[in-house]
Amino acid sequence: MSATEMSVPMDISIPNPTESTVLQQDAVVFETPAVTSPPHQSTSPSPSPPPPLFNEDKIVVSVEVSLKPASTARIDDVRSAVERMLEKRSMSYADGPITVPLDDSFLVENVQRICICDTDVWVENRDILLFWQVKPVVQVFQLSEEGPCEELSNDGQLASFNEWILPAKEFDGMWESLIYESGLKQRLLRYAASALLFTEKGVNPFLVSWNRIILLHGPPGTGKTSLCKALAQKLSIRFSSRYPQCQLIEVNAHSLFSKWFSESGKLVAKLFSKIQEMVEEDNNLVFVLIDEVESLAAARKAALSGSEPSDSIRVVNALLTQMDKLKSSPNVIILTTSNITAAIDIAFVDRADIKAYVGPPTLQARYEILRSCLSELLRTGILSVSNSQIQDGDNLCLQSFTSLKQQNNTTIVPEAVALLTLSNQLLEAAKACEGLSGRSLRKLPFLTHAALANPFGCEPGKFLHKMIETATRERSEIPD
Repeated sequence: MSATEMSVPMDISIPNPTESTVLQQDAVVFETPAVTSPPHQSTSPSPSPPPPLFNEDKIVVSVEVSLKPASTARIDDVRSAVERMLEKRSMSYADGPITVPLDDSFLVENVQRICICDTDVWVENRDILLFWQVKPVVQVFQLSEEGPCEELSNDGQLASFNEWILPAKEFDGMWESLIYESGLKQRLLRYAASALLFTEKGVNPFLVSWNRIILLHGPPGTGKTSLCKALAQKLSIRFSSRYPQCQLIEVNAHSLFSKWFSESGKLVAKLFSKIQEMVEEDNNLVFVLIDEVESLAAARKAALSGSEPSDSIRVVNALLTQMDKLKSSPNVIILTTSNITAAIDIAFVDRADIKAYVGPPTLQARYEILRSCLSELLRTGILSVSNSQIQDGDNLCLQSFTSLKQQNNTTIVPEAVALLTLSNQLLEAAKACEGLSGRSLRKLPFLTHAALANPFGCEPGKFLHKMIETATRERSEIPD
């Protein structure tokens, strides 16, 4: 799990039944209630709503609809039902779930969840998108529960690749759990959309060149591999109308090296010939994931100097040749990761359209990662809030990083100060985690709970105090 780009999540709070004033919350979806004037009371005319934007000026927002595993409804029927539901409601749009209406038996029977996605790129200053500004695009999908299929070699050795049918149940929710700050996720989505569009429109590749190759590089534990899998999952949903079949091929790089001289290059060619067969189906979108690509694309300069075996030159040559062959196929995207960018052959790096650095999480990303962890522990009851805390309004609200920063810089009433206590404790914990990777941050709440003397019914404040101690210990144990 990593952190260098993030969408501002909604604030998470435990409702306080005795308080009527609550700190500002990040909204997800609001329904505009009908307002009627009481009798015998004059009212001033309400301002007319802003004129609707033309379709070409509206902001396109993705609405993802996940079908229940047992649903046999036609995707077009579900899409139409959701579109009708959205038309009936005057809603504001921000990332998060929409409640499936209980009065629509068809949707209740077939839909598992409806979610608005990736609106943060359009939302500035924590505003929300109004319904007349938005053109929702409904994408209906059903998760595959088949799991990975292995392609075994003839001699029974390591499988050369694992194959996933997308969208896969194993990757569900992975995209949302990855928190970054530099706009990386949106950049990757837009890149993929442009790459597929240019190919579909027949843009001459000799005049405008693109290879549909992505290279994510950075230190270990920053979520590069997870981001590649989540990106493939997200794109399989976004482009499902054009490509009803999607596959993720996860290459096992170590299986492509043979103890026999000159055989490794042949194994690479054999693997890509199988991938070539998959992409020959026009309605099949194929993602090829090569993790730690430096093991395949080792620098030929090192091989020529004698520090690498000469057979690695054949592997690099075979890899580059096969990638060039795939360039003519419009329905394939190659996703690669590397922990040691300097070890990759420059010819491979030059072929990558996007070379994105995925670094350690910043303070804001660390805060949001820990906030999502803490809210999950509160939801499941691992952490509990006492009745006295609910009555006092103390330690109830987990503000987003942006909201907390604004609140701390604003003079607020004394009653509201208590509501920021837990958020500021969480901020101190995030500061104590500097230097930890995103992967380590996701494990930290578990390690903290394991270190508690009494792990049952721990209060959030005490838990965060122990988390700071655990983070300090984890940092001290990182090897130099």
